[in-house]
Amino acid sequence: MTPSPELRPLEPAPGPSAGDRPTWWRRHLHRIFAFIARTYYQVRLAGGEVPGEGPVLLVSNHPNSLMDAPLLALAAGRPVRFLAGAHLFRRRSIAWAVRGSGAIPVFRRSEEPGEMGRNTGSFTAVRDALVAGSAVGVFPEGFTHSEPALAPLKTGAARIALLTAAATGGTLPILPVGITFRGGKERFRSEALVLVGKPVRWADLAADPGRPEHVRELTQRIESALGRVTVNLADWEDLPLVEVAEAVHEVEFGQGKTRTRSQGNPVRWLARMRRTAQALEQARERGDPKVAALHRDLGAHARVLAALGLTPRDLHARPRSSVAVRWALGNLFFFGVALPLALLGTLVFWLPWTLVQRAEPRFRLTPDRRATYRVLAGSVACGVWVMLLAALTMEFRGWRPAMALLIILPLTGFLTLRIRTRWRTAVADLRRFLFLRARHDVRSGLLAAQRELAVSIRELQNRI
Repeated sequence: MTPSPELRPLEPAPGPSAGDRPTWWRRHLHRIFAFIARTYYQVRLAGGEVPGEGPVLLVSNHPNSLMDAPLLALAAGRPVRFLAGAHLFRRRSIAWAVRGSGAIPVFRRSEEPGEMGRNTGSFTAVRDALVAGSAVGVFPEGFTHSEPALAPLKTGAARIALLTAAATGGTLPILPVGITFRGGKERFRSEALVLVGKPVRWADLAADPGRPEHVRELTQRIESALGRVTVNLADWEDLPLVEVAEAVHEVEFGQGKTRTRSQGNPVRWLARMRRTAQALEQARERGDPKVAALHRDLGAHARVLAALGLTPRDLHARPRSSVAVRWALGNLFFFGVALPLALLGTLVFWLPWTLVQRAEPRFRLTPDRRATYRVLAGSVACGVWVMLLAALTMEFRGWRPAMALLIILPLTGFLTLRIRTRWRTAVADLRRFLFLRARHDVRSGLLAAQRELAVSIRELQNRI
């Protein structure tokens, strides 16, 4: 069978020399990853800290294809070597970046059953990288997916940790990192919460790392640790229900009336989300007759708020004139200066971005791959477009204007994205203010219904 032109032979897994002498590219790649992550998402880092030096094994859920690596690297704040599927090393479009990052190939039974024996060399390469003091990132689910809960973990992360313990005679930190998205992981500028959990306790297992049952036990401990830094749902249909239930309960019984979402504690938010999801699931399993009614009422409340562009917290807001004055002072001058720049950037990059958007449906992408496609395809298309404009400028105006374009146009595109995001936020704020100021009757009715919902949610939690 003729190999695909998209594939090329796989080189051996990088050895310890790659971990000892990282290239300039790999030493600074985590900064590029951080820039990508913060550009596409509104990222919030929370929880513990990743050690700045020395070996550490980062284990994370895998909801968003290649975009999970930049988020994990952002949390680490240092170079990270990833385990990556061997097929990625054969993709000409991204193999250069995968290899340059110092990634180590792993072979999956579902994709390359005849190559499974090569994983022994891969695990040895990871062990040597950890012994050399590297940070290694692993997605122990083994594949990216859009399921609402963690997939059963593979044993690779546990085997790597125990192999390293056997080589060094001690333990290394195993840190769970949970990646949770609010507003859709494929959406540009949606929220991404990256939560670093407490280290997994495994010193008792490292004392005798050669026992096979310790692999299973450590895998279970890693799975439990990841469960504490992620939201696990029975069904994706529960997500909007759980989100609005958490928000309603917090705003009525917690500190939500006086604290904005950006000021809230993301660790507590995740814990409340997990607790609410567990309560609803347990109530369903028990056949609680009030769950169906609560589900219906929460769904109706969420749909009304979404149609009005409101959140449960907004119903407690007081639309005073001073708020409008502050909004005007904070935005009108900024947009008076920034909007012309955003208009210029939109016009310049309209063609490549339109081509990327129109091509996307042809690839039939799953939700976990859409953000990756948009980042990669958008970067390539806009980069080629900038180079083309610079080449034309050099042909007709000389090399100095062309060099100026190579610097100015990417900066203009980046600022345009930021300005457009702020514009959408400002318009939404203005709509909320005008509605709340004009429709006191609707606000009062929604607030009364919300308080009843909060009481029902609390009763459900108490019963569970």
